[in-house]
Amino acid sequence: MPWRNDELARLFQEMAELLLLQGETGFRVRAYDRGARALSGYGADLTGLSERELAAIPGVGKAIAAKVREYLDTGRVAKLEELRAEVPTGLRALLRVPGLGPSKARLVHEALGVGSPEELTAAVAAGRVAGLPGMGQRTEANLRRALERMAGGVEGIPLAVALPLAETLRDRLATVAGVERVEVAGSLRRMKAAVHDLDLLAAGDDPAAVTRAFADLPEVAEVAALGDTKASIRTRDGYQVDLRVVRPAVWGAALQYFTGSAAHNVRIRELAVKAGFKLSEYGLFERGGELVVAEREEVLYDRLGLEWVAPVLREDRGEVEAARRGELPALVAEADVGGDFHCHTDLSQDGTAPLEVMVDAARARGYRFLAITDHAERLTLGGASREQLLEQRDRLRRLERRLGDIELLHGAELNIGADGSLDYDDAFLDGFDVLVASVHDRLDQPREQLTARLLRACEHPAVNVIGHPTGRRIGTRAASDVDLEALYQAAARTGTALEVNGSPHRLDLGDEQVRLAHRSGVWLAFGSDSHGPGHLANIRFAVATAGRGWTTADRVVNALPPAELRRFLAKGRDR
Repeated sequence: MPWRNDELARLFQEMAELLLLQGETGFRVRAYDRGARALSGYGADLTGLSERELAAIPGVGKAIAAKVREYLDTGRVAKLEELRAEVPTGLRALLRVPGLGPSKARLVHEALGVGSPEELTAAVAAGRVAGLPGMGQRTEANLRRALERMAGGVEGIPLAVALPLAETLRDRLATVAGVERVEVAGSLRRMKAAVHDLDLLAAGDDPAAVTRAFADLPEVAEVAALGDTKASIRTRDGYQVDLRVVRPAVWGAALQYFTGSAAHNVRIRELAVKAGFKLSEYGLFERGGELVVAEREEVLYDRLGLEWVAPVLREDRGEVEAARRGELPALVAEADVGGDFHCHTDLSQDGTAPLEVMVDAARARGYRFLAITDHAERLTLGGASREQLLEQRDRLRRLERRLGDIELLHGAELNIGADGSLDYDDAFLDGFDVLVASVHDRLDQPREQLTARLLRACEHPAVNVIGHPTGRRIGTRAASDVDLEALYQAAARTGTALEVNGSPHRLDLGDEQVRLAHRSGVWLAFGSDSHGPGHLANIRFAVATAGRGWTTADRVVNALPPAELRRFLAKGRDR
């Protein structure tokens, strides 16, 4: 069963946001926010913990622990439902507007009477927002773009929300008697950054019994449709999930069909017709109706003269032609990853666990190295001072010697200033093993200025990785306007890697950007952007995103042998 930590964390983050909408800024807001971060980053599944064990987690405490158990036991939190009832639905919907946030949502509500995204759109169009305290012309322009994107319905459900829910339902269904196989399908199986629906495929000899069992799962709030082979439900959180059930004999054909994409499937069906076959979710058939193959995906592709195409590639971006030629890339796999380049401890204000806990979690994953990259001093959310980083370096060296089975790289996540400058002087920067440089503010700068900041960071001899290069946050903030071609050229020329940030809230670089970077000869660095031990598993999303970008292990710094990794990290530093 997948961990439900992030699901639980979202409940308390929502409670903090609802309190902020009501004007509260005190202890409860901070407690819920801190509790959400502690639950999300915890390094084990929370569902089996007692209330006492939950309360012992740093940042949780008795009150939040009781609410966690209440939700796990009953599927609801009375306090959250109370807060939802107190805050108008339209005002709550303002929280979905990228870049607005609870404080600004409350401001436009109180000052302008705005109570929904539609009313905010009208206020922005009338130029009424720019005159509010702290909300000038730039804020108004950013809100206009965000509202236009929302109206276009582009983003969908973030992978961070959709995949854990789908995997939980998958694993519950797998325990039902008569279910022989069950898998996540659709765009989730293809690991898209955001999806528009959640699809499951199951196989069993009594499909009607499977759909009935699905409708009875504890996560189900409403059954929208229920048939002998199909079911559609809505979860307690309001997400629609569709299930299709087939006989085990046609599993492979059905899995291929329901994985998609639609464009990929059109290409496959065209090949089948040209070869004298008919292809559907029920199998590959001769023109006369005789079944050729249906049970295994791999055999189906083979009978069509194709290499098996990994689900992450099935987007009609040339993968079918490459499969016909036998030229599909050997995609980077999680097993290729020797360590993580983006990991925070509680030395960062938003980190939840001490150094030793993060290192133990990395060792449990079998890593041979881990880069500790806490936030640097200029981050407004709270970064580490020089003295704290030096003290951490000493602790890290002692820990590395004591353990002897993992290389610990002392680093920092630097802030790229509005002019491209970094947090510390060059002499201090030269003492680190690895440095990630990221833009955390002024992401709305004009294209030329924002690009110049990133290029200047690439040119710095101590910067190894540009972190989350476009600054996007899926569902809340669009990618910044960066000249990526210029960035790729600078990164390739200077030997600076671009990060594939594995936080499912970021996935930055995105898949198409990764493919272009790969073609430009750029090194890629995978980072989980961990703020707690449980987040180290985010590396799976970096791997999947890179795979969607056709990336092979030989262009990923995390996969380099130790000697080559040391050469990469040396870059232009004096040694």
